[in-house]
Amino acid sequence: MKSKANESQGMLLFRLTATQSFAIGTLKVREIVPFCPLTALPGSHHTVIGTANIRGVTTPVIDMAKAIGYKPVPKEEYERCFIIITDCQRRVVGFLVRAIEKISECDWRNITSPPDTLGTKAFLTGVMDVDNKLVQLLDVELIMYKIFPYEEDKLHPVLADVDREKLKPMHIILIDDSSLARRQLSEALDSINIPYEVSNNGLDALEKMKNAASEGRPFDIVVSDIEMPGIDGYELAFEIRNNSALSEAYLILHTSLSSEISVDRAHQVGAHEALTKFDATELVNAMLRGANLKTTGEHVRLEGAIE
Repeated sequence: MKSKANESQGMLLFRLTATQSFAIGTLKVREIVPFCPLTALPGSHHTVIGTANIRGVTTPVIDMAKAIGYKPVPKEEYERCFIIITDCQRRVVGFLVRAIEKISECDWRNITSPPDTLGTKAFLTGVMDVDNKLVQLLDVELIMYKIFPYEEDKLHPVLADVDREKLKPMHIILIDDSSLARRQLSEALDSINIPYEVSNNGLDALEKMKNAASEGRPFDIVVSDIEMPGIDGYELAFEIRNNSALSEAYLILHTSLSSEISVDRAHQVGAHEALTKFDATELVNAMLRGANLKTTGEHVRLEGAIE
């Protein structure tokens, strides 16, 4: 079963070198523009080549090749390049790329984990085959974090002792394909001594949830990314709501996509909330709302638009 939201999600393919293709999910992309004049931004990160005025918005532009460890694009080539305008992690940013290839329909189930030969520090969440060519799916969250680190107060939640005790008994699972996001989620809950389990994709998480339910201890709170290999967060929500053993979980979609991923849309796929990464206190408060529902014995399941 697929959610309607997932059906509209594709991949934007582009090149940073003469031969290698990379991709990001189209939900992160606002628009693509030809290279335009840039204004220098003193004191900025070394990968930020300037700012552009895009529809009246001053937008920092990043040399994506340089940001992920390739040679930077020479200035004399700028005029032939394109800028991908993205909206994620509460920030609008442009990425300079050498060429735009196409927007491709994508079955996220066919995306696999990066091979070990690519190294552990690669800015990748997966790889896929498009027209018999290997395409690398970039971890935009990790790139953004390296350039625009989160403020420390956003990474560590503030929680009263009485609320901590409400969360502690909850069986919690955190699901995200980004190594950075998993680390941030783990550190946030570790800092307030809340137990949890973690998974790096939707299929693995669904299996863990089914096993936990069969053992008589179903997960109470599920925090899931939206864009993931295997099955995405929307499909995972549908799977959870279609399974009576899992359907009482409090489901939070936690995404780097913009705030346009609204609560209404979350409800349509059977989730309770949709939050934009990354504010640890905001996330923990959402989890606490789920814990309060569970401890008061109220009906948790939302009737998603399952067709």
